[in-house]
Amino acid sequence: MNLWTAALLVFAINLPFGFWRAGTRKLSLAWFLAVHIPVPLAIGIRYFSEIGWQLSSYPILIAAFFCGQFFGGKIRKRTGSSIDK
Repeated sequence: MNLWTAALLVFAINLPFGFWRAGTRKLSLAWFLAVHIPVPLAIGIRYFSEIGWQLSSYPILIAAFFCGQFFGGKIRKRTGSSIDK
């Protein structure tokens, strides 16, 4: 698996978590979990993809992580789902 495939997987994993995060109160337990549960998943993807730990791969995977969170939140807002408080 190459770096861009790993980035796509990290992005895809973060979409539902970003959707969930957008429906929670900021800094609540649910918000914290929605942001932090995908971190070990992203690390696992990095480990099993065998792309290594080069410094140059970090910006791409971090950007994929945050873009997945961001666009997941945008999807929630676009669909008009209610906010869970």
